[in-house]
Amino acid sequence: MPHFDSAGLKLAYLDEGRGDPILLIHGFASNKAVNWVYPGWVDVLTKAGRRVIAIDNRGHGESTGTHNPDDYGAPTMAEDARRLLDHLGLARVDVMGYSMGARISAFLTLNHPTRVRSAVFGGLGYGMVTGIGNPEPIASALEAERFSDITDRTGRAFRAFAEQTKSDRLALAACMRSSRQKISEAEVARIAQPVLVAVGTRDEIAGSPADLAKLMPRAGVLEIPNRDHMVAVGDKVFKAGVLDFLKSVEGGGAA
Repeated sequence: MPHFDSAGLKLAYLDEGRGDPILLIHGFASNKAVNWVYPGWVDVLTKAGRRVIAIDNRGHGESTGTHNPDDYGAPTMAEDARRLLDHLGLARVDVMGYSMGARISAFLTLNHPTRVRSAVFGGLGYGMVTGIGNPEPIASALEAERFSDITDRTGRAFRAFAEQTKSDRLALAACMRSSRQKISEAEVARIAQPVLVAVGTRDEIAGSPADLAKLMPRAGVLEIPNRDHMVAVGDKVFKAGVLDFLKSVEGGGAA
């Protein structure tokens, strides 16, 4: 798997297919394989004639990271994504992020608007503005010596996921404890590119997709029926909706 240097860290990525490029940015404690390869996204997008680039965020997957919370945060990881575009010589891409990856995608779009043609914010609605809960139980669970010591249900779920994916748990804890910079309504309103906000109808984490979408001039909503935060990512309705959205962008239409 290829790597590139980003501020001294060795970050992994995949690059498959030909055509208009789309950058995929995974969620917290996940990686490019779990978020995008295994659920079929890379296959679907390459068969649709797209060049697919997917990054392992710092401290995740095959990418190196640190155990210092100051080295994480969505704006910082957005710069990793920008450096990947520089590394590949890509001037402008479509971008799709899920959950934490959606927040990273938003900062990439805000801070480097000429590099992003369109964006898909998956698994994150108005929670992008308000934040999505207390990070401490998850960070503590990741740091716990034994799984049996963890009492918080959400913390147990993330610890189990981290162990399943053989992740660096201390790097993930540092990421969770990082400065969780929010994005104001006014900042979201500056996103002028076509945007699709895609959230499962049973997602209790993301916040309202409609409330986020109405802040942006060219945003639409895709409701993923009967899916919660964890399983919506591989849903066929999500995939079909994204393909339709990307076609509208290619054709010069708005979302």
